Amino acid sequence: MRQSPANRIRLLLKTEGPQRAASIGDVLGITSEAARQHLTKLAEDGLVEPLTEPGSGRGRPGQLWHLTLAGNQTFPDGHAELTATLLSTMVKTLGRDALDTIISAREAETVKRYREEVSASDLALRIRQLTAIRTREGYMADSWMEEDGTFMLVENHCAICAAARACAGFCRSELETFRNVLGANVERSEHILLGARRCAYRISPL
Repeated sequence: MRQSPANRIRLLLKTEGPQRAASIGDVLGITSEAARQHLTKLAEDGLVEPLTEPGSGRGRPGQLWHLTLAGNQTFPDGHAELTATLLSTMVKTLGRDALDTIISAREAETVKRYREEVSASDLALRIRQLTAIRTREGYMADSWMEEDGTFMLVENHCAICAAARACAGFCRSELETFRNVLGANVERSEHILLGARRCAYRISPL
């Protein structure tokens, strides 16, 4: 089923970050003016908003369009309200140690499951295998090699954002999972929970 221009714009801003109207038009195969009309409607719905482009110089300032918090929340988040409520109730009734035990068990199960698919001897291929898994799980993942020989793994969406906001232990656990599965150094360089538009990880051999 073909997506509407509005949905394609939301997905573009989610995966590629802030964009000019002209760039959006080029990707969608429509004019800049048509793109602006769609963006204006999305802005009226509170899903996108423009920012003045840095270094736009004299004359009319350029605009970069990006998703608002409401726009980001239109992407699936695995029953967010229920998840946050359950985690909060668990901590109140059973204590934080119980939640930590569950997070550790989830990490061990995830590492075991991922290793069944991430088994290549080459680090670059292992990263591609992990990227495929994370994309399948809803994280909109992508990966590539940098000029210095390190790798980047980015996740444009957090499929467990509500759980992560309720307990930072989930984010720590996912970082350790990546390190264990890839057998590599993995450092988080961008973090959605700290205000970034995506989570990004720099990966290098041990």
